[in-house]
Amino acid sequence: MTHTTRTTAQRFLNKTVLVTGGNSGIGLAAAHAFVDEGARVFITGRDPIALDKAAEQLGAAAVALRSDAGKLEDAKRLADTLAAQGVRLDAVFINAGSAKFASLEDASSALWDSIFDVNVKGAFFQIQALAPLLNKGASIVLNGSINAHIGMPNSSIYAASKAALISLAKTLSAELLPRGVRVNVVSPGPVGTPLYGKLGFDEATLSTVAAQIQSQVPLGRFGTPAEVASTVLHLAAPESAFIVGTEIIVDGGMSQL
Repeated sequence: MTHTTRTTAQRFLNKTVLVTGGNSGIGLAAAHAFVDEGARVFITGRDPIALDKAAEQLGAAAVALRSDAGKLEDAKRLADTLAAQGVRLDAVFINAGSAKFASLEDASSALWDSIFDVNVKGAFFQIQALAPLLNKGASIVLNGSINAHIGMPNSSIYAASKAALISLAKTLSAELLPRGVRVNVVSPGPVGTPLYGKLGFDEATLSTVAAQIQSQVPLGRFGTPAEVASTVLHLAAPESAFIVGTEIIVDGGMSQL
């Protein structure tokens, strides 16, 4: 991944941020952007090799912690590890997610459970575990998807999980607002990330699917992780203090035009 140093103001100087699934794709791009703006960043992921590589890219301002977003014990362990270090969080990007597609006929309860365990259950209980560590004025950003809004074939389980996550942003906003904590959603459209290689398709099918998706994007291309990361930073920063329980869609017009 190439990375261009940002020249914007240090909006997160002396702030501490957690990015789940921060070892690749949108999560890593967001971690880079937070570091560039002065933050101390904790990233999580399941793959220790990818985590170490990401931490090396990010430099001394980042700390990598292994954590599986689909395991509740890991959610609590992550919060306990941060608390033991005296960490207080100013922003959290719940980015870790699972994306696998299957037709109605081929979908299984095991696939349902694996996606919902990460995208919904894992996200909810990670926020629950981290809530005591959030500073007043902290921001939580959830990574949704435009699949929650469009009827893309074979995406029913994934889309349902993201729709549930978007709903959580509203209810959690209402619950956490008295503590001075905001919750919002960034919902990407098609973005060129390693996630597309994990959809469960062979290479030929994946190439066909990608071409079909790109043809539906008015801008005529996939987005970049950095383009989504810029919206994550906006939602996490004090400049967006009047944005609460809202979803911002970053999809090149795919779901809008």
